Amino acid sequence: MKKIDLNCDMGEAFGNYPMPNDAELMDYISSANIACGFHAGDAAVMQQTVALAIQKGVAIGAHPGLPDLQGFGRREMKISPQEAYQLTLYQIGALHAFVKAAGAHLNHVKAHGALYNMAAKDAALAKAIVQAVYDFDPKLILYALSGSEMITEAKNKGLATASEVFADRSYQDNGSLTPRTVSGALITDEDAALKQVVGFALKQEVQSISGKTIAVDAETICIHGDGAHAVAFAKRIAEKLKSEGILVKAPQYEK
Repeated sequence: MKKIDLNCDMGEAFGNYPMPNDAELMDYISSANIACGFHAGDAAVMQQTVALAIQKGVAIGAHPGLPDLQGFGRREMKISPQEAYQLTLYQIGALHAFVKAAGAHLNHVKAHGALYNMAAKDAALAKAIVQAVYDFDPKLILYALSGSEMITEAKNKGLATASEVFADRSYQDNGSLTPRTVSGALITDEDAALKQVVGFALKQEVQSISGKTIAVDAETICIHGDGAHAVAFAKRIAEKLKSEGILVKAPQYEK
Protein backbone atom coordinates (compact mmCIF):
# COMPACT_ATOMS: atom_id res chain seq x y z
CA MET A 1 0.00 0.00 0.00
CA LYS A 2 1.28 3.46 -0.89
CA LYS A 3 1.66 5.83 2.02
CA ILE A 4 2.42 9.49 2.61
CA ASP A 5 2.72 11.80 5.58
CA LEU A 6 0.52 14.83 6.22
CA ASN A 7 2.22 17.48 8.36
CA CYS A 8 1.04 20.77 9.80
CA ASP A 9 2.65 23.54 11.84
CA MET A 10 1.17 23.67 15.33
CA GLY A 11 1.36 25.52 18.64
CA GLU A 12 1.93 28.90 17.04
CA ALA A 13 0.22 30.80 19.85
CA PHE A 14 1.06 32.60 23.06
CA GLY A 15 -0.47 32.13 26.51
CA ASN A 16 -4.08 31.51 25.55
CA TYR A 17 -4.38 28.04 24.13
CA PRO A 18 -5.43 26.17 22.09
CA MET A 19 -5.04 27.64 18.64
CA PRO A 20 -8.47 27.64 17.00
CA ASN A 21 -7.79 24.73 14.64
CA ASP A 22 -5.05 22.66 16.28
CA ALA A 23 -7.15 20.05 18.07
CA GLU A 24 -9.39 19.37 15.06
CA LEU A 25 -6.53 19.39 12.55
CA MET A 26 -4.74 16.68 14.49
CA ASP A 27 -7.57 14.31 13.61
CA TYR A 28 -6.46 14.39 9.96
CA ILE A 29 -2.66 14.76 10.01
CA SER A 30 0.11 12.33 10.93
CA SER A 31 2.88 14.81 11.90
CA ALA A 32 2.80 18.00 13.98
CA ASN A 33 5.62 20.55 13.79
CA ILE A 34 5.48 22.40 17.10
CA ALA A 35 6.79 25.96 17.43
CA CYS A 36 9.64 26.25 19.90
CA GLY A 37 9.36 29.84 21.13
CA PHE A 38 11.48 31.88 18.71
CA HIS A 39 8.90 32.74 16.03
CA ALA A 40 5.86 31.64 18.05
CA GLY A 41 4.88 29.50 21.01
CA ASP A 42 5.84 29.61 24.65
CA ALA A 43 6.31 27.12 27.49
CA ALA A 44 2.60 26.70 28.18
CA VAL A 45 1.69 26.29 24.53
CA MET A 46 4.51 23.82 23.88
CA GLN A 47 3.48 21.65 26.81
CA GLN A 48 -0.18 21.63 25.85
CA THR A 49 0.47 21.01 22.14
CA VAL A 50 2.75 18.08 22.95
CA ALA A 51 0.02 16.62 25.17
CA LEU A 52 -2.52 17.07 22.38
CA ALA A 53 -0.28 15.33 19.83
CA ILE A 54 0.24 12.40 22.19
CA GLN A 55 -3.50 12.16 22.77
CA LYS A 56 -4.19 12.14 19.02
CA GLY A 57 -1.35 9.74 18.15
CA VAL A 58 0.43 12.27 15.97
CA ALA A 59 4.23 12.27 15.45
CA ILE A 60 5.91 15.19 17.24
CA GLY A 61 8.45 17.42 15.56
CA ALA A 62 10.38 20.51 16.60
CA HIS A 63 9.70 23.58 14.45
CA PRO A 64 12.60 26.01 15.02
CA GLY A 65 12.51 29.46 13.48
CA LEU A 66 14.34 32.77 13.48
CA PRO A 67 14.12 34.91 16.65
CA ASP A 68 11.52 37.25 15.17
CA LEU A 69 8.22 37.27 17.04
CA GLN A 70 6.91 40.42 15.35
CA GLY A 71 7.59 39.05 11.89
CA PHE A 72 6.47 35.52 12.80
CA GLY A 73 9.79 34.21 11.58
CA ARG A 74 8.94 35.05 7.98
CA ARG A 75 11.46 37.88 7.51
CA GLU A 76 14.97 36.99 6.42
CA MET A 77 17.77 37.74 8.88
CA LYS A 78 21.48 37.77 8.14
CA ILE A 79 22.76 34.97 10.35
CA SER A 80 25.97 32.95 10.26
CA PRO A 81 26.06 29.16 10.00
CA GLN A 82 27.22 29.08 13.63
CA GLU A 83 24.15 31.08 14.68
CA ALA A 84 21.91 28.80 12.62
CA TYR A 85 23.40 25.81 14.44
CA GLN A 86 22.95 27.40 17.85
CA LEU A 87 19.36 28.57 17.44
CA THR A 88 18.33 25.23 15.94
CA LEU A 89 19.93 23.19 18.73
CA TYR A 90 18.50 25.49 21.40
CA GLN A 91 14.95 25.16 20.14
CA ILE A 92 15.08 21.40 19.63
CA GLY A 93 16.22 21.11 23.22
CA ALA A 94 13.37 23.29 24.48
CA LEU A 95 10.67 21.21 22.86
CA HIS A 96 12.38 17.95 23.70
CA ALA A 97 12.15 18.80 27.41
CA PHE A 98 8.36 18.79 27.24
CA VAL A 99 8.28 15.70 25.03
CA LYS A 100 10.52 13.76 27.41
CA ALA A 101 8.57 14.93 30.47
CA ALA A 102 5.39 13.64 28.84
CA GLY A 103 6.93 10.20 28.30
CA ALA A 104 7.04 10.49 24.50
CA HIS A 105 9.81 10.90 21.93
CA LEU A 106 10.72 13.50 19.36
CA ASN A 107 10.28 12.23 15.81
CA HIS A 108 11.55 14.96 13.51
CA VAL A 109 12.68 18.53 12.95
CA LYS A 110 11.35 20.99 10.38
CA ALA A 111 12.65 24.54 10.12
CA HIS A 112 10.13 27.36 9.91
CA GLY A 113 9.49 30.22 7.53
CA ALA A 114 12.46 32.30 6.45
CA LEU A 115 14.93 29.92 8.10
CA TYR A 116 13.46 27.04 6.06
CA ASN A 117 13.60 29.04 2.82
CA MET A 118 17.09 30.42 3.41
CA ALA A 119 18.54 27.00 4.18
CA ALA A 120 16.79 25.48 1.17
CA LYS A 121 19.18 27.46 -1.06
CA ASP A 122 22.19 28.19 1.17
CA ALA A 123 24.36 25.09 1.57
CA ALA A 124 26.30 26.52 4.53
CA LEU A 125 23.13 27.26 6.51
CA ALA A 126 21.67 23.90 5.53
CA LYS A 127 24.80 22.11 6.71
CA ALA A 128 24.70 23.95 10.05
CA ILE A 129 21.05 23.06 10.69
CA VAL A 130 21.66 19.44 9.70
CA GLN A 131 24.63 19.30 12.06
CA ALA A 132 22.50 20.63 14.94
CA VAL A 133 19.86 17.96 14.33
CA TYR A 134 22.50 15.26 14.02
CA ASP A 135 24.34 16.35 17.16
CA PHE A 136 21.14 16.34 19.17
CA ASP A 137 20.03 12.91 17.94
CA PRO A 138 21.26 11.30 14.70
CA LYS A 139 18.07 9.23 14.52
CA LEU A 140 15.82 12.26 14.12
CA ILE A 141 14.21 12.78 10.71
CA LEU A 142 14.72 16.08 8.89
CA TYR A 143 11.65 17.40 7.07
CA ALA A 144 12.75 19.80 4.34
CA LEU A 145 11.79 21.14 0.92
CA SER A 146 12.02 18.48 -1.76
CA GLY A 147 15.13 18.94 -3.88
CA SER A 148 16.64 21.51 -1.50
CA GLU A 149 20.13 21.96 -0.09
CA MET A 150 18.71 20.79 3.24
CA ILE A 151 17.85 17.39 1.82
CA THR A 152 21.23 17.13 0.08
CA GLU A 153 23.19 18.02 3.21
CA ALA A 154 21.13 15.70 5.41
CA LYS A 155 21.73 12.76 3.08
CA ASN A 156 25.43 13.57 2.96
CA LYS A 157 25.44 13.43 6.76
CA GLY A 158 23.51 10.19 6.91
CA LEU A 159 20.43 11.77 8.49
CA ALA A 160 17.01 10.36 7.62
CA THR A 161 14.93 12.77 5.54
CA ALA A 162 11.34 13.40 4.50
CA SER A 163 11.10 15.43 1.30
CA GLU A 164 8.32 17.96 1.66
CA VAL A 165 5.81 19.19 -0.90
CA PHE A 166 2.87 21.55 -0.52
CA ALA A 167 -0.81 20.91 -1.13
CA ASP A 168 -1.72 24.51 -1.92
CA ARG A 169 1.38 25.89 -3.66
CA SER A 170 2.07 25.87 -7.38
CA TYR A 171 5.37 24.75 -8.89
CA GLN A 172 7.72 26.09 -11.56
CA ASP A 173 9.01 24.03 -14.49
CA ASN A 174 12.29 23.42 -12.62
CA GLY A 175 10.47 21.91 -9.64
CA SER A 176 10.81 24.93 -7.37
CA LEU A 177 7.88 26.59 -5.64
CA THR A 178 6.35 29.57 -7.41
CA PRO A 179 7.37 32.68 -5.41
CA ARG A 180 4.52 34.12 -3.37
CA THR A 181 5.01 37.43 -5.18
CA VAL A 182 3.97 35.79 -8.45
CA SER A 183 0.33 35.42 -9.46
CA GLY A 184 -0.90 31.87 -9.03
CA ALA A 185 1.61 30.95 -6.31
CA LEU A 186 -1.22 29.86 -4.02
CA ILE A 187 -3.75 27.30 -5.21
CA THR A 188 -7.14 28.50 -4.01
CA ASP A 189 -9.23 25.91 -5.87
CA GLU A 190 -9.56 22.99 -3.43
CA ASP A 191 -10.31 20.49 -6.19
CA ALA A 192 -7.09 21.47 -7.98
CA ALA A 193 -5.17 21.13 -4.72
CA LEU A 194 -6.66 17.68 -4.11
CA LYS A 195 -5.63 16.59 -7.60
CA GLN A 196 -2.11 17.81 -6.88
CA VAL A 197 -2.00 15.90 -3.58
CA VAL A 198 -3.02 12.65 -5.28
CA GLY A 199 -0.39 13.21 -7.96
CA PHE A 200 2.26 13.61 -5.28
CA ALA A 201 1.21 10.46 -3.45
CA LEU A 202 0.51 8.10 -6.35
CA LYS A 203 2.89 9.25 -9.08
CA GLN A 204 5.56 11.38 -7.39
CA GLU A 205 4.82 14.14 -9.89
CA VAL A 206 3.19 17.55 -10.15
CA GLN A 207 1.84 19.75 -12.90
CA SER A 208 3.83 22.97 -13.08
CA ILE A 209 2.13 26.34 -13.34
CA SER A 210 2.71 26.18 -17.12
CA GLY A 211 1.16 22.70 -17.37
CA LYS A 212 4.37 20.69 -17.61
CA THR A 213 4.54 17.36 -15.74
CA ILE A 214 7.61 17.22 -13.52
CA ALA A 215 8.96 14.54 -11.20
CA VAL A 216 9.26 15.40 -7.50
CA ASP A 217 10.21 13.50 -4.36
CA ALA A 218 7.10 13.65 -2.18
CA GLU A 219 7.25 11.96 1.21
CA THR A 220 5.41 14.48 3.38
CA ILE A 221 2.73 16.96 2.37
CA CYS A 222 2.42 20.22 4.28
CA ILE A 223 -1.04 21.58 4.87
CA HIS A 224 -1.58 25.01 6.38
CA GLY A 225 -3.67 25.26 9.54
CA ASP A 226 -4.36 28.99 9.62
CA GLY A 227 -6.86 29.40 6.79
CA ALA A 228 -10.56 30.03 7.28
CA HIS A 229 -11.42 26.55 5.97
CA ALA A 230 -8.26 24.75 7.12
CA VAL A 231 -9.99 21.95 9.03
CA ALA A 232 -12.50 21.20 6.28
CA PHE A 233 -9.72 21.16 3.69
CA ALA A 234 -7.55 18.86 5.81
CA LYS A 235 -10.50 16.51 6.17
CA ARG A 236 -11.04 16.49 2.40
CA ILE A 237 -7.36 15.70 1.80
CA ALA A 238 -7.34 12.84 4.33
CA GLU A 239 -10.56 11.39 2.92
CA LYS A 240 -9.33 11.70 -0.68
CA LEU A 241 -6.08 9.92 0.09
CA LYS A 242 -7.98 7.13 1.86
CA SER A 243 -10.35 6.74 -1.09
CA GLU A 244 -7.34 6.33 -3.39
CA GLY A 245 -5.95 3.57 -1.16
CA ILE A 246 -3.15 5.73 0.24
CA LEU A 247 -2.20 5.36 3.89
CA VAL A 248 -1.57 8.58 5.82
CA LYS A 249 1.38 7.73 8.06
CA ALA A 250 4.38 9.59 9.47
CA PRO A 251 7.93 8.40 8.80
CA GLN A 252 9.06 6.75 12.00
CA TYR A 253 11.99 7.54 14.24
CA GLU A 254 13.85 4.29 14.83
CA LYS A 255 14.47 3.88 18.56
